[in-house]
Amino acid sequence: MEDKLGLITLESFTNQTQKINEILCKWRGCDNYIIPSKCPRFTSGEAKGVIEESVRDRDIYILVDVCNNSLKYKMDGELNRMSPDDHYQDLKRIIMACNGKPNRITVIMPFLYEGRQHRRMIRESLDCAMMLRELEFMGVDDIVTFDAHDSRMQNVLPLRGIENISPALQFVQGFLTEYEDIKIDGEHLMIIAPDEGATERAVFYASLFGVNLGMFYKRRNYSTIIDGINPIVAHDFCGSALDGMDAIVVDDMIASGGSIIDVCKQIKERGAKRVFIFSTFGLFTSGFDKMDRAYEEGLFDRIFTTNLVYQKPELLEKEYYYSINMNRYIAAIIDTLNKKNSMQQISKPEQRIKETIMAYLG
Repeated sequence: MEDKLGLITLESFTNQTQKINEILCKWRGCDNYIIPSKCPRFTSGEAKGVIEESVRDRDIYILVDVCNNSLKYKMDGELNRMSPDDHYQDLKRIIMACNGKPNRITVIMPFLYEGRQHRRMIRESLDCAMMLRELEFMGVDDIVTFDAHDSRMQNVLPLRGIENISPALQFVQGFLTEYEDIKIDGEHLMIIAPDEGATERAVFYASLFGVNLGMFYKRRNYSTIIDGINPIVAHDFCGSALDGMDAIVVDDMIASGGSIIDVCKQIKERGAKRVFIFSTFGLFTSGFDKMDRAYEEGLFDRIFTTNLVYQKPELLEKEYYYSINMNRYIAAIIDTLNKKNSMQQISKPEQRIKETIMAYLG
């Protein structure tokens, strides 16, 4: 028995939510599920959350993109760009504006806020864990995220639902639709993890494709910290020969792009024919100059990322870029949760990926 559905979108995810709403309305024969809301700001920069319709006894889904850096707000007469912290604060404001009245609250946060600050190395904050505990305290029943930097973050809330969704099906479908000459066997294709943290993702793909796995190991300088991280000294490769093979590099995000370019360069130096990049979140925090040069030098052939986070208009114009549309999948997730059905086939759709590959092989 499904509960009355309601979608609340933060400004950061408005465009995608409107499309998700259209998909759900088409499936269910409804006019609209979006509940109007806003987070107006005072001239001091402070803000409040406002919901403009009743949410009582409804199954509420709040959607937010904490990486959308295109939005600005005015403070003391000047414009400030919204940071992930600002987006997270607005999310909490909207949850508070619900005032405990919904039957259930599910937060859909594709990029898990502070997901990279997931463990303590020295005297450091544990921001991701603190965020999850805060949402639990505020009455959030379920959190939906995609390709979390470390899936063990689910352990923070053992009695609450954290749905960590893999976008692998959409990547495989997009890749095999775009390229008709991929030879899927151990002699022509290899899946590569750019670092040890990406190994689980790469193993998942390699197992489904039935090909070998390669991995790079990051050697870091732990004596210093630059821009919040220990700088990478070198990438060392563990794997078999790549001569004449296609390679797919699988990771959760591209930030500045420096690491992925170094990995692609080494793969090409080892004789790979083509290099494809699968990255759930394309942040490109240092612009596109480095990626443009790497593409011109032939270090990679295509970058696939999703529309789960804000995509800069310049990115969408790049000839090396392919956007994976996840709107329909998010609609399916909401529909499944609202109907109280199992999420097993959606969170890791191994069978559908196998069927996609078999259909491609004919």
